[in-house]
Amino acid sequence: MDYGLQLFSIRDITKDDFFGALKKVKEIGYKYIEPAGFFGHSAEEVKEKCDELGLVISGTHSGFQDLLDNFEETVAYHKAIGNHNYIVPGVKLATKADVDAFVEGANRLQPLLEKEGIRMSYHNHDSEFRPNEDGIVPYDEIVNRTDIGLEIDTFWAYAGGKDPVQMMEDLKDRLTFIHIKDGLENREGKPLGLGTAPIDAVYEKAKELGILMVVESETLTPDGITEARICYDWLKKKEA
Repeated sequence: MDYGLQLFSIRDITKDDFFGALKKVKEIGYKYIEPAGFFGHSAEEVKEKCDELGLVISGTHSGFQDLLDNFEETVAYHKAIGNHNYIVPGVKLATKADVDAFVEGANRLQPLLEKEGIRMSYHNHDSEFRPNEDGIVPYDEIVNRTDIGLEIDTFWAYAGGKDPVQMMEDLKDRLTFIHIKDGLENREGKPLGLGTAPIDAVYEKAKELGILMVVESETLTPDGITEARICYDWLKKKEA
């Protein structure tokens, strides 16, 4: 099986040597990458390096504001790198007005993106599952008032008191990818196999649904590449 890596996992090196970081990711064994920024590199440079290494951009974590402020330029960049999944990694949802603004923007921009061959999705943290300042549960609003894709971060769902496996089943028609991720109930992240999140059940459900598993391991302990390798080894052991 092939797996992806959210490059925020190795932010300790991407910021200074993005292309060197991609080479290390490929050497571990990952096929897919989910960039979280391009650090000033042109779309042509990014596409050329990915093609050279045999890496595929499964999606990106990219700012919602970029679409609002520079739609055409942003879309052109993502088309040039071959990205078909524009994943919003989070937005301010503290009030009803915040939620309404995101819902309106997402519903307006999604069909425009679809015309360009790009799907918009939303990536959750744990806060979206709790009532905001106005008593609204933001994740429910996003699910019920839009039809954008959903990238379920299974650890943050777990930390937010949800059952990530049940979420995957309930929302399977909206799933873009999942983040397979481990950690503790107190929100402390861990590499796969070192926490208490239900990663075995998540893994099996993702296999059942045929959903790409994108690794994210955020704590840089002792560094991002070491964590990425621990996670990849856990996945291959599960396969075996």
